[in-house]
Amino acid sequence: MIIDRPAAEDFDEFVRGRGGALLRFAFVLSGDAHLAEDLVQEVLARLHRRWDRITAMENAEAYVRTSIVRQFLSWRRRRAYREAVLAEVPEPPGLADPQQGLASRDQMWRLLRGLPRAQRAVLVLRFYCDLPDDEIAALLGCGKSTVRSQAARALVRMRALMSQTGVGVDG
Repeated sequence: MIIDRPAAEDFDEFVRGRGGALLRFAFVLSGDAHLAEDLVQEVLARLHRRWDRITAMENAEAYVRTSIVRQFLSWRRRRAYREAVLAEVPEPPGLADPQQGLASRDQMWRLLRGLPRAQRAVLVLRFYCDLPDDEIAALLGCGKSTVRSQAARALVRMRALMSQTGVGVDG
């Protein structure tokens, strides 16, 4: 026998279970812990009203992630908003030289911050979320060729920024 639970309970369980992962995703996407919290909060507040319809879909979390990406891409710059990169992502265990790992991470944040939002979103979805081009295209509402060109442009720009700062492509 299937017992229908209120949508609010399902929503609360989803937020408790996947909220941390959504915050990490938004943080990697935005590079700012506070903006990540705002993005996730804004999206969850909007989706709460329609949660019963969203859970009827095949993958509710994919829908929420798509909403976070779209919210990030359409976020209007406010006068008070100033992007600040915060190094809060923990280091992977077992780094031989923690200072080198920290320097590499800081350099990656600077490079990502120098990209337009759409290019940054493509790289985060491809390399952080490990999504294939067709899924990224579906998330962003564009074609696979657009995803590939955005990724290529982003990587070219990052390489150019690295050469301008005098750091080799290998780090």
